[in-house]
Amino acid sequence: MSGGRNRKVAHLMTLLVSDVLTSRERIGVEHAELARQQRRARRIRETIENLGPFWVKVGQILATRSDVVSDAVLRELAGLQDSVHCEPFDVFEPVLRQELGPRWRAKFREIDTVSPLGSASLAQVYRVVLADGRTAVLKVQRPGTRERVYADMASLRRAARIAGRAVPRIGAVLDIEATLQVIFDCMQPELDFTAEAKHMAQGQRMARDFKGIHIPDVYLATPRVLLQSLAPGEALNKADLSVFSDKQRRRIGSDLLTFMYRGYFVERMFHADPHPGNIFVHPEHGATLIDWGMVGRIDRNLGSLGVMVLTSLAQNDARGLASAWTEMGRATPFADLLGFQEDMTRLVPLITAAALEDLDFGIALTNVLRCAAQRGIRTSPMIGMLGKSITNIEGSVRRIAPELSALEVFEDALTDVMVELARDLLSREQTARRVLELIVAGNSTVDQLRSLLRDLANRELTMRVGLLPGHGMGSDGNGILTRRVAPVLAAGLAVWGVRRLAAGGALARGG
Repeated sequence: MSGGRNRKVAHLMTLLVSDVLTSRERIGVEHAELARQQRRARRIRETIENLGPFWVKVGQILATRSDVVSDAVLRELAGLQDSVHCEPFDVFEPVLRQELGPRWRAKFREIDTVSPLGSASLAQVYRVVLADGRTAVLKVQRPGTRERVYADMASLRRAARIAGRAVPRIGAVLDIEATLQVIFDCMQPELDFTAEAKHMAQGQRMARDFKGIHIPDVYLATPRVLLQSLAPGEALNKADLSVFSDKQRRRIGSDLLTFMYRGYFVERMFHADPHPGNIFVHPEHGATLIDWGMVGRIDRNLGSLGVMVLTSLAQNDARGLASAWTEMGRATPFADLLGFQEDMTRLVPLITAAALEDLDFGIALTNVLRCAAQRGIRTSPMIGMLGKSITNIEGSVRRIAPELSALEVFEDALTDVMVELARDLLSREQTARRVLELIVAGNSTVDQLRSLLRDLANRELTMRVGLLPGHGMGSDGNGILTRRVAPVLAAGLAVWGVRRLAAGGALARGG
């Protein structure tokens, strides 16, 4: 990296560390200090925008982390957009020649090189007509993008280590290395369009059960060129919603939320950037999600706990939310768990059953994060990416159907989510795993009994109660007998049973 760019990175990290050190008190801040915070927040946003695409993504993640940055920085970073001025087509033509060969023009009947459909820091997008007459979208990566982003990743790692040593309290509630790795993993497909094409294929499989959710078809993919079908309608941030009926608006909003919930909790792969510019809407066709370069993936355990968090919100259960949130991360040695539960007791009733027009779910998530950090609870590194996705989809749905309640839609989708989770738990692979866990736990129990009998024979009694971590009922357990798996399984089986009874009754009536 150039010396000037290194100085910009160092300046940005200095501003962020200053923000963290002066943002302990969020209430009763003097007017002069508040003005200083706002000026610093503005400089942070401007520096991030000047540094380019990778840093914009980092800023968007920071915009969801109220446990790290001040309110002033949160407000500034919330408006970050990954868009730049359009470059002449001549800049991208060498990329097309390198990726598609010297006869690349033969693939197209027409290319609108004058008015690109979009221009972002990583790529530029054009409307094209293929040789067979189909209209399509051509996405071409900017020259040198990969090298710049990799250099930025290395620079951020170094700067974050220095910042972590300067502000130890960040490291207590935020796993900096793991959080950075999550960002890096999510950005990799944006640097290789063949990976984005695979995500789109998986997204299409996820959308098969949704009549109103669509993913573009991929016609051709190389590491730096992507050719895909044209999404019908207009981007949500530009669409004239007056041509949509109320029923159409609510259906699209509900389908979008349900599709994303399914990604979070069942598929465990989700679109990480569903902002209004990445969602095209059409009155009859529904919604089309584009730009699958940035996706998130979560494991089975985090997905199940996420279901518990939203279920607790829907049921106005502050204690359940506090417990599930703590398990998603880790309680530090100085954690105040009772204090966190009291915080949730005040917060949860304000969230439950509110419509999107009355509730900013992103702000609600921000408040939970902040309370957790203040009470000494380290949040899972994946929460930043989840928070970004949830905040974006909530903002998108608020545009088209603000009267919807995100939690009510979740409750409607919960039946299918629970059935899928139960089916997963009862699958052959999971059954085999549980059997192995019980065998290991059984062996441990046998060893303890032998030790007990030997101690009794020697007139000494030493008893060790508990199973091996990760094998059942221990507080660190993640096995078949843990308290979070049993309720999910029971609920799923109950729903499955109700469905079978309903189906049987319908069959009997038909007979």
